[in-house]
Amino acid sequence: MTTQSLKWRVPLIAAVIAVCLCYAIPPIDPDGSGPKQGKIKLGLDLLGGMQLVLKVDTSKLEARAAEDAAARAMEIVRNRIDQFGVSEPSIQQQGADRILVQLPGVSDRERALELIGRTALLEFKLVSDDETKLKEAGEGKTPEGTRLYKSEDEGELLLEDKALLTGKDISDAQVNFESQYNEPAVSLSLNADGAKIFSELTGANVGRRLAIVLDDKVQSAPVINERIPSGQAQISGRFSMEQANDLAIVLRAGALPAPLIVEEERSVGPSLGKDSVQQGIRATIWGFSAVVAFMALYYLFAGVIANVALFLNILITLAALSYFHATLTLPGIAGIVLTIGMAVDANVLIFERLREERQLNKPMSASLTAGYRKAFVTILDSNLTTLITAIILYYIGTGPVRGFALTLAVGILASMFTGVFVTRTIFDLLLAKGGLKNLRMLHFLKQTPRLNYLKFRRFCYVLSLIVILAGATAFIRRGPGMFGVDFAGGSMQEYRFEKPLAIEALRKSLTEIGHGTATIQKVGDTNQIILRSSLHSESAIAAKIKKDFPDNPYEVLRIESVGPVVGKELKTKALWAFVLSLGAIWIYVVYRFDFRYAFGAILSLFHDGLVAVGFVALTGREMSITVLAAVLTILGYSINDTIVIFDRIRERRRSGVRETFEEAVNNSVNLTMSRTILTSFTVLLVVAALYGFGGEVINDFAFTMLVGLVSGTYSTVYIAAPVLVDWPGGRKK
Repeated sequence: MTTQSLKWRVPLIAAVIAVCLCYAIPPIDPDGSGPKQGKIKLGLDLLGGMQLVLKVDTSKLEARAAEDAAARAMEIVRNRIDQFGVSEPSIQQQGADRILVQLPGVSDRERALELIGRTALLEFKLVSDDETKLKEAGEGKTPEGTRLYKSEDEGELLLEDKALLTGKDISDAQVNFESQYNEPAVSLSLNADGAKIFSELTGANVGRRLAIVLDDKVQSAPVINERIPSGQAQISGRFSMEQANDLAIVLRAGALPAPLIVEEERSVGPSLGKDSVQQGIRATIWGFSAVVAFMALYYLFAGVIANVALFLNILITLAALSYFHATLTLPGIAGIVLTIGMAVDANVLIFERLREERQLNKPMSASLTAGYRKAFVTILDSNLTTLITAIILYYIGTGPVRGFALTLAVGILASMFTGVFVTRTIFDLLLAKGGLKNLRMLHFLKQTPRLNYLKFRRFCYVLSLIVILAGATAFIRRGPGMFGVDFAGGSMQEYRFEKPLAIEALRKSLTEIGHGTATIQKVGDTNQIILRSSLHSESAIAAKIKKDFPDNPYEVLRIESVGPVVGKELKTKALWAFVLSLGAIWIYVVYRFDFRYAFGAILSLFHDGLVAVGFVALTGREMSITVLAAVLTILGYSINDTIVIFDRIRERRRSGVRETFEEAVNNSVNLTMSRTILTSFTVLLVVAALYGFGGEVINDFAFTMLVGLVSGTYSTVYIAAPVLVDWPGGRKK
C-alpha cells in the first residue's frame, strides 16, 4: 500500500466505524421492544425460556390428510401462543413433520407444554340410556356403535360413537363462572351451522344426556331440558381460572390435525439465565482486559495500535450480529471471547515479522511493507482454515452452537480487516506525518532458539499414543454413559434447593417412583443438583421432590429433554461435522501446499480431536453439543498454528537457503516459536477467563478448549512438522 492510498483508506475506515456504531449501540435489546430495529436479542439460555422441537404424528392419518398436517399444526400452535401472551415467540417448520418453537421468558413449562401439545378435540355425543348395553360394555362386550368413556365425576359412561358437533362448529370460547358452584367454566358460541345443528339436536333429545368430550375425556354430561336455539353451550369441570383460560385459548385456536410429540425440550429458568449473563459479561471483561494489558505491555506502542484494532473488531462483530438479527447465546459470548484471543494472532504474526525485518536494519517503511507482505499469506491461510470449521459448524449445528459458529466466523473476518488493513493504515498515516521513526518492542526470546525439536519426535509419538489410548480406554469403559442427553437421549434436570439436600435421601425418594437408576450429581459446593433420567420423567420427579421435601423449596434452573430419534440425528450430524471439517481442511492444505503437508496437518488434527475427547472421558465429563463445538474449534485453532509453520517452511525452501529439508523444518519451528508462544498465551488468557468466570453451563466447553489449546500447540511442533521429515523421501527433499 502507498501513502497515496490513505486518501481512500482513512475515509473507508471512518465509514465502517460510523455504520458499526449505528448498528451496535446500544448492542442489546433483550425484549425486542426498542425503537430501533436489528438489535441483538438474548437467547433462551441468557434470557430464560423454552425451546421445543415438536413432531407431528401423522401415522394415523390418511395419506391425503397428512400432506399439510404440519403446516396446519404450526398455525394452530402459533395462534395458541399468540393468545398465551408470549413476547417475541419463534415458530418455524423444520422438514416435513417438525415444528421448532422458541418461547423466551416463559417459566411455567408445564402450563406451556399443556397449552401447546393439547390436541383439543372437542366432541358432543349422546349418552346411551340402555342399562343392558352399559352392563355389556362393563363386561368387555361393547355394543356396536357405542364406546365406554371414563368420567371423573360420574364414573363410566356409554356414549354413542357419532360426534354430533365438534370444535369446528365453535366460533368463540370465553371464560365465565357457572351458576351452581360459582366456579370457572368455558362458554362456547357456535357458528351459524353449529347453532342450527345444536338447536335440532337438543330439540330432538329432550330428557337425554349430552356429553361434552374433550380429548377423549368426558368433561360434563348435562341433561337436555329443552331446545337450545341460542347456539350457546358451556363446559364445566371444576377448573382453576388458569385451566379455564388455557382451555378457552385452545378451543378458539382449534384442534390439532394430529398429536404433537415433544422430541426435544430445552428449558432455562430466569435465574440461571441471569447468572449466565453476568458470568458471560465477567468472562468477556476479564479475557479482554488481560489481552489488552498484555499487548500494551509487550508490544508497547505497536500493542496500543493492536488494541485499537481489537476494540474495532468487537464493534464490527456486534454490528454484524445486530445487522443479521442474530440471537446472542452463551456459546455466542464464548465465541466473542475466543475471537478476542484469536484476533491478536494476526497482529502477533505481523509484529514478529516486523521485528525480523528491523533486525536486518531496513528502514521503517520498508520493514512495514515486508512485514505485512510476508505475514499476509500466513494470516490468510490460517484464518481461512479456521473459517472452514466455523461454516461447517454453522450449517450442521443447531441452536446455540450455530450462534457460536456465526460469532466466530464474523470475528475471524473482522480480525482480518482490523488486524491487517486498519493497523497498516494507522502505521502508514503516522509514517506519512513523520511520527513513526522506530517501534520498540519487548523480546520474549532475545535470540532465535536453536533447539532440535525433531530429535524428540519418536518419544513424542509414543507419548501421544499413550495419551490417546488412555482416553480411548476411558471412553470405551464409560460406554453409553459417555454421551450426554444431546446424543444419548433422555432428560437432564438441574435444581437449585434452598437448603442442602442429601443425595442418598433423594435417590431413595426417586426409587419409590421407579427412577432410582437416575444419575444424581451435585454441582460443586452449591445446593444445585443435576439429575439425568429417562425421557419425559421430569414432571414425575419434580412432583415427587415437592412431595417428599416440602420444607426445602427448589427452583428449576434448566431442563434438557431429547428423544432417541433426535439424539441419533445429532450423533450423525456430529460425525459429519468432524469428517467434513477434516475433509475441507485436507483439500485446502493440498491446494495450498501438497499431499505430504496435508497428511501431516490431518494427522495433527486427528491427534488433537482424540486427545480432547479422551480428556473429556478421563475427567468424567460428557460429550455434548457444546463439547463438539469446542472440538471443532480446536481443529480450526490447531490448523491455524500448523499453517504458520508450514508457510515458513515453504518460504525457506523457495528462498534458496542452503539447508537440508530436516534443517528447514527445524529452523522454521524455531523461527516461529516466539509467535507460537505469544499466540498460545493470549488465547490461553481468554479461555482461562471462560473457564474461571464463564459459569457451570459453559465449563465443559472451556475445559475442552484448554486441553485443545495445549494439545494443538504441542501437535503442531511434535506431530505435524516431524511427519514431513518422516514422510517417505522427506529427508532427501
